[in-house]
Amino acid sequence: MNTREDATRLGNDLAAAESGPQAMIPPRGRSVDYNNLSRAKLVEHAIRRGEGLLSEHGALAVETGPQTGRSPRDKFIVREGPFEDEIWWGSVNQPMSKTAFERLSVDIINHLAGGDRYQVDLSANADPEYSLPVRMVTERAWSALFARNLFLPPREHVTGGKDGWTILHAPGFEASPDRHETASSTVVAIDFEGRRVLIAGTKYAGEIKKSIFTVLQGILPRRDVATMHCAANEGSNGETALFFGLSGTGKTTLSTDQDRRLIGDDEHGWSERGIFNFEGGCYAKTIGLSERTEPKIFRASLRFGTVLENVVLEADSRRPNFDDDSLTENSRAAYPLAFLDPAAGGTGSHPANVLFLTADAFGILPPLARLTRDQALYWFLSGYTSKLAGTELGVTKPRTTFSACFGEPFLPLPPTRYATLFGEKLDRHHPNIWLVNTGWSGGAYGVGERMPIELTRAVVAAALDGSLDRVAYDRDPMFGFMTPQIVPNVPSSVLHPRSAWPADGSFDSTAAQLARDMIANFEQFSDLPMAIVQAGPVLP
Repeated sequence: MNTREDATRLGNDLAAAESGPQAMIPPRGRSVDYNNLSRAKLVEHAIRRGEGLLSEHGALAVETGPQTGRSPRDKFIVREGPFEDEIWWGSVNQPMSKTAFERLSVDIINHLAGGDRYQVDLSANADPEYSLPVRMVTERAWSALFARNLFLPPREHVTGGKDGWTILHAPGFEASPDRHETASSTVVAIDFEGRRVLIAGTKYAGEIKKSIFTVLQGILPRRDVATMHCAANEGSNGETALFFGLSGTGKTTLSTDQDRRLIGDDEHGWSERGIFNFEGGCYAKTIGLSERTEPKIFRASLRFGTVLENVVLEADSRRPNFDDDSLTENSRAAYPLAFLDPAAGGTGSHPANVLFLTADAFGILPPLARLTRDQALYWFLSGYTSKLAGTELGVTKPRTTFSACFGEPFLPLPPTRYATLFGEKLDRHHPNIWLVNTGWSGGAYGVGERMPIELTRAVVAAALDGSLDRVAYDRDPMFGFMTPQIVPNVPSSVLHPRSAWPADGSFDSTAAQLARDMIANFEQFSDLPMAIVQAGPVLP
């Protein structure tokens, strides 16, 4: 059988798959199809094909080449179908015509037909009521292993095949901007009507997981589920906590607690049944990872079956060097939740506590503050943290960064849609809501110091165990949140940032600039209740 015939069969099978992933029969020909291989076999294939190296303790180390992170300018959504009028069109969700998508699909199918293919049948959403079948076809064994680690096993009893999604993953194929209406040779394209995702021109595996996250953020709000870019864990008393935060704020670190069961570290839904994880694994940042500060994550990152993405191995010992950022600061470990704890993952009760994490590089925010419901929605829509000097070309000093709903790149719908759903859940279940600064104290970046992880763990523990229910609070005159006067094991000088600054007015001027940045950013949101608009900072 020739390559053209192989491509035709793969195309026919893809069309059949639109009635459900289980209907898709892989093609046969000179190339070979490998379907649902075990982790061990996928590791063997990856090493035999030169895709990666086995590290000292058994993890598979791979490199992604030039792209070591997501390509947000290369994300597209087909502008046709039932979602067309609902999509938040713009720089986050760029439109692609159905014709261009189909042309891209055919070309990727032809590319995949020319070599060996790895197919994995998986699912998303730990709550079976919302289970979503996902099939991925890729040309790389390690990419299939990544998907096996990050998603959930297929649910045999789920018969809703018409709701299944297919990912065609072709990192070795380069898109053509003229032919495919793309911005570059890299593309992530989503077709909500045809339930397909096309990924090409990038080996960075985060695009796989985030594409399905974007899909879920498009379809689950229609079912009254609040979709959230957050971690979740559960205490011994059964109370659930949510941790919202952008990259580098400590979301994974703080949710992976020795004394609490991890539900998930990144993506969750909040339905009338409670909290459920979208995934079955973790995609943890590893730069600076150590056994002392993050023992669970450290041990999981070394295990056989884990994918170490852009982690440098020492030449002779093959020992991972988590401090080496020569490939990227965005080095990652992808492993199943069970590698952390056999009880990890799944579902949880309605949250008793919600924590918004921010790495404030200006040293203005306290390590912990309490928010009202309206303040929570203001901070949720703002999604504030700081971008540090050196992280991007041209960034020479800290900058404010805002990402709506703490996950703007993954919002196919307008941010206010998610805020409305989130607000409804808050009104119904009344969790405590906290703002946690994991950034700087005693001055801005370069002057002050980063909050020690032990201090941040102490304030989080106090918030979750009820220690702060009976202490006195001070209201911040500019930001309006309430700061506890006492937190066990936390110095009062750290709790009240102003006291650690010189008495020269620099604290007030820096705080005012942060407030102005927040107010300016919030002007993009319209048709909000006045109570939410007025819950933001107030300048003197």
